[in-house]
Amino acid sequence: MESIQAIKQRFGIIGNDTALNRAIEKAIQVAPTDISVLVTGESGVGKESIPKIIHQLSHRKHGKYIAVNCGAIPEGTIDSELFGHEKGAFTGATQTRSGYFEVADGGTIFLDEVGELPLTTQVRLLRVLENGEFIKVGSSKVQKTNVRIVAATNMDMFDAIKKEKFREDLYYRLSTIDIHLPPLRDRKEDIHLLFRKFASDFALKYKMPTIKLSDDAITMLLKYRWSGNIRQLRNVAEQVSVLEHKREITPEILRNYLPNAGQNLPAVISSAKKESDFSNEREILYKVLFDMKSDLNDLKKLTMELMQNGNTQDVQKDNQGLIQKIYGDEDNTAKEELEVLSLPEESTQPVEIVNNTQDKYHFAEEIEEEETLSLHDKELELIKKSLERHKGKRKLAAAELGISERTLYRKIKQFDL
Repeated sequence: MESIQAIKQRFGIIGNDTALNRAIEKAIQVAPTDISVLVTGESGVGKESIPKIIHQLSHRKHGKYIAVNCGAIPEGTIDSELFGHEKGAFTGATQTRSGYFEVADGGTIFLDEVGELPLTTQVRLLRVLENGEFIKVGSSKVQKTNVRIVAATNMDMFDAIKKEKFREDLYYRLSTIDIHLPPLRDRKEDIHLLFRKFASDFALKYKMPTIKLSDDAITMLLKYRWSGNIRQLRNVAEQVSVLEHKREITPEILRNYLPNAGQNLPAVISSAKKESDFSNEREILYKVLFDMKSDLNDLKKLTMELMQNGNTQDVQKDNQGLIQKIYGDEDNTAKEELEVLSLPEESTQPVEIVNNTQDKYHFAEEIEEEETLSLHDKELELIKKSLERHKGKRKLAAAELGISERTLYRKIKQFDL
């Protein structure tokens, strides 16, 4: 059995991280068997290396090795790609075609992004894993295949199962052995090592001197989050190598190639948390709306009492209670505005309400509209008289009316006085 270091050199794997070494060790141990393997990890961590190691160290190494990106094949054609089809099975099927499982018989198939498979295809794949059988699209003949399946995904498979986007039985068939590759941000000691390797490769490729990072630039490199992992690091090394004239790279230069460098990135929130937050916000909104409806009903009730009974002591008491309920002690302006609408007790005449049960709602609406207009006129009249009495001095007029000067100014502007 080859050592981990020998495997790294053979397959071009760079790094000494403990988690990385453990993943390679598991791949070496499981390679001689035919056990299905699921490789997990974020996008860009190098998951494609593990299936190659497993295939080359297995007894299938002389058979075919086919890598399939499940997310890149349209849903309508993926069954045909994997299992083949018969002539005339669908529009455009002008001849019989062999699928990957037939072609790779005796070898290994790597299903990258297996979480993107449609549910119908997942059922077909489960049958292959259970008894090695498949049926071509448009055929009724059962065929056998002897293929080793290694799958990979960057999805949260348990979340996909919960949302019924991935079959639970298929997951456990695929993940007999689970090999997890760590993200680059957890491999601090390997980041600069990888960058130097990439920089050296691109210098050779583009026939230019190799770039070097200053000490501060190295520190920035290590602190960066690397959401795109090794793939992102490689792209940054290539961009800097090609675009920069200086070969000594400072933090100021490097920052131009690192999105959001030095900024706190937002925390990742699970979809379950988002749905919970939305539900809570919706409940709060409903409560606010119901409270507004209640306050509006109270205002309607108060208006009818003013129309029927005038500005009596009881009505004033109800008025004060309503203002306290709606505004508390925080907004005196709103209180003043509501108070100025109250009619002076000595000039208010009760309004006669005819009790006509047949047309009571329509009649009440008419009276309410009439009285509202008279209240408007009365308020305008009071403001005019107070301003005339104090010769246009708003401060004195506001004090007499019992409202703030700011409210009076707004009323003057509203009534165009």
